[in-house]
This record gives sequence, C-alpha cells and structure tokens, in this order.
Amino acid sequence: MMPVHDLLVFAGASLLLVLTPGPNMLYLISRSLCQGRAAGVISLAGVVLGFGVHMLAASLGITALFMAVPLAFEVLKWAGAAYLLWMAWQAVRPGGASPFNPTLPLQAASPRRLFAMGLLTSILNPKVAMFYLSIFPQFVSAAHGSVFWQSMTLGMVQITTSFSVNLLITLFAAHIARWFQGNPHWLRAQKWVMGTVLAGLAVRLALEQRR
Repeated sequence: MMPVHDLLVFAGASLLLVLTPGPNMLYLISRSLCQGRAAGVISLAGVVLGFGVHMLAASLGITALFMAVPLAFEVLKWAGAAYLLWMAWQAVRPGGASPFNPTLPLQAASPRRLFAMGLLTSILNPKVAMFYLSIFPQFVSAAHGSVFWQSMTLGMVQITTSFSVNLLITLFAAHIARWFQGNPHWLRAQKWVMGTVLAGLAVRLALEQRR
C-alpha cells in the first residue's frame, strides 16, 4: 500500500504538469476557442485515452526495469530532476507566449477527427512521456508491494488530475483568456510560482534515495 503522503506529493506534481503549457493544453485551448466547448471536450477524450497508453507502457516498462537493472533508478532520478528544472525554466523564461492566445486559428473538424487528433497529440507529447518515465520511479518502492500496481495507481492519479484540470480549462478557455488579458500581472506571478515549485521538486527528487 502506497503511503498517503507520497500520493499527495505525486498529485501535486501531476497538477504542476497539467498547469504547465504543453502540446495537450495548447491544442485543447485552441480547439475550444476556435470551434467551441463541445469540440474541446471531444478532443479531451482523445487526450485522456492517450494518457492511458502512456500509463500502461510506463507501468510495464518500469516494472521490468526495476527487476532487471536496479541502477536504472539513479539514471531515471537524475533525468527526472533535469526535466523538472527544464520545466521550471520554461515557466519563467522571458518571451513565453500565453496558451490562451492561439496564433493560428484551427479549421473545424468532425468529432471523429477531433478525438483522433487529441489522442495523437497526447501519445506524441514528450512532456507526458518524460513525466511518466522519469518521475514515476521516484514514488515507487518495492517495499510497498507490486511495482506494476503502484505505477497503475500513480497513473490513475495523474489521469484524474489532468482530466479534471483540462476539462475546466477547456470549458472556460474563453473566460480565462479574457481574464488574463485584463490581469497580466497575475500571469507573471503564476509563472514564477510554478517555476519555483518545479525547481524545488527537482531538488527533492535529486536527493531521493532508492527505497
């Protein structure tokens, strides 16, 4: 049984992941702003299925890796810390564009195409792949039972968190865009808070020892 504390910390990391602009967020917001809420929700369904693909692949891969190469933990740990530091820089770097201001309008697409494009965007999203492969191992311990089921549990936490936040963003993209346009100082503050927390999490993972 995984400790509640670890699940809460992981949920926080998942929240930061979904709040950090990336291909999924950019696509969902653009689709919602250009074609409406219904199109955004259909696209989100495809994105969530893509999360499931990442979850299953990572759960199977991490289980095999932990059993075959114990030192792989160290490699993944430092890769995860470096990745979080990169995300922190992306959050605070100057000149970053707001995802709520899409530069190119999207043409209307059928529901089937919306779902397929959401799925493909999610599966090919390097941010999600890196998160699953480098962050998962930091919260998995052989002492807590099956590595596979621990990974699946973490995956469900990530999917639930990402779905909930992305759904709200998709439904209220237009309102959020107008609010940020009228309150740019809050957008700057959000970037620095997110960057600081991500950097702190990177340090935490770098200091983590194999359990």
